[in-house]
Amino acid sequence: MFRSYLRLLLFTFGLLAGVQVPGLVKDYSQRVEAHMLESREALAGFQETAERFFNGDLQALVRHYRTSDDPVFNSDANSIESLVIRNQLLENEWQALQGSWASRSWHVLVQADPQLREETLKGYSYQILLVPEAIGWGIASGFLLAFLVESVLLGIGWVILGGRRRAVKESWR
Repeated sequence: MFRSYLRLLLFTFGLLAGVQVPGLVKDYSQRVEAHMLESREALAGFQETAERFFNGDLQALVRHYRTSDDPVFNSDANSIESLVIRNQLLENEWQALQGSWASRSWHVLVQADPQLREETLKGYSYQILLVPEAIGWGIASGFLLAFLVESVLLGIGWVILGGRRRAVKESWR
């Protein structure tokens, strides 16, 4: 009986943990989009300058600033370059989040930008989304957790008992 309750408890815990994945992916996607729009806005003025004088090439604008004798321009070159690098990172993250729900989930769980993932986790509030992805993640996580823990416990029991089964006494007679 205890084993059945343990299995049920593990399944429930896995289910509740699994349904969090789509919410986390959604929050991460919204955070990436917000940062990307902010990054585009920060680069807009420099992009206009690059369009006017360098055929839209921001790297050419940065090189022009670096070759200037003015220390202010040299400093600004570093600032612009960091904005360009950040914008490219966010654009790449955004592109990675445009695939199927499975690829988005995999990206957020395994390949996401550590800083953005940490920021998302700090601001994340637990939620239960009733969408097919959440239901799938919940059932799969619950089953997998219950199966793995029960298998490990049965394996430990098998090792301790030396692979033998204990004789079960029939007490009902």
